[in-house]
Amino acid sequence: MASAKQHHSDQSSNQVTAETAPNHAPISEREVEDVEARSTPRTPVIYEIVRRLGEEEMARPVVSLWWSGLAAGLSISFSLLAQAVLQQHLEPTGWRPLVTSLGYSIGFLIVVLARQQLFTENTITVVLPVMANWSLGTLGRAARLWAVVLAANFAGTLFAAAFCSFTPAIEPDLKQQMLEISRHVIEHGWFVSVLKAIPAGFLIAAMVWLLPSAEGSQAWIIVVMTWLISAGGFLHIVAGSTEAFMLMWDGSASVTEVFGGFVAPVLIGNLIGGTALFALLTYAQVMKEME
Repeated sequence: MASAKQHHSDQSSNQVTAETAPNHAPISEREVEDVEARSTPRTPVIYEIVRRLGEEEMARPVVSLWWSGLAAGLSISFSLLAQAVLQQHLEPTGWRPLVTSLGYSIGFLIVVLARQQLFTENTITVVLPVMANWSLGTLGRAARLWAVVLAANFAGTLFAAAFCSFTPAIEPDLKQQMLEISRHVIEHGWFVSVLKAIPAGFLIAAMVWLLPSAEGSQAWIIVVMTWLISAGGFLHIVAGSTEAFMLMWDGSASVTEVFGGFVAPVLIGNLIGGTALFALLTYAQVMKEME
């Protein structure tokens, strides 16, 4: 009887081993490659990708930065145009702003996927190499890039706004929709504009951080992040400048209101959100690992 029990126990043990052995077998090299391909990059890896991108951008010639920034300013103006087209064809309901805000993503899709220079993207890509290698030379290259790109972005949006205002390319009804959408950029006080610009700067920096690990979903990341900026009523220095310049060319806002009441506070808010908050927090979470 004991022998029979022992035999049964051995059979059960063998059966369990046979059933569980495959689960504990070492994975092949091919499977290791599959695991690595499917894994999300570690935070330090993403940090290094974004940092190197910033170094590449700072090393570009001024002429290249200018034309790329000018192209970005022209491209971002299609955000306002797309919003106006959607608003023109939708009934004035409570959910209409949620749909028209999708148009806000159009300009960002063009800019980001075409690798054009947008000022608010550089609030994280340029700051990371500066923090990693703090020196007057690195800081100077970052300041040069910021100044050139921001000026080029404004030149592009100023021209786009003039084109929409003074040429027959835009129908009068569509132009009125563009002006109606634009009014929100100057209706806030100075301090409120700063606060409304902080989330926009943070979201754009977060978008830049997410793109390296997004694989084939980059477009969705761009749409979701930028849609939230518009739907939430937040302020973006470059996209909003198209709206501010439209109001300026129309006579609805003075130059002082545009630059003193919109550009100055929104620039500060975007820098706080993208640099002082997101970039610094990003660096803080990886600085020990990068050592």
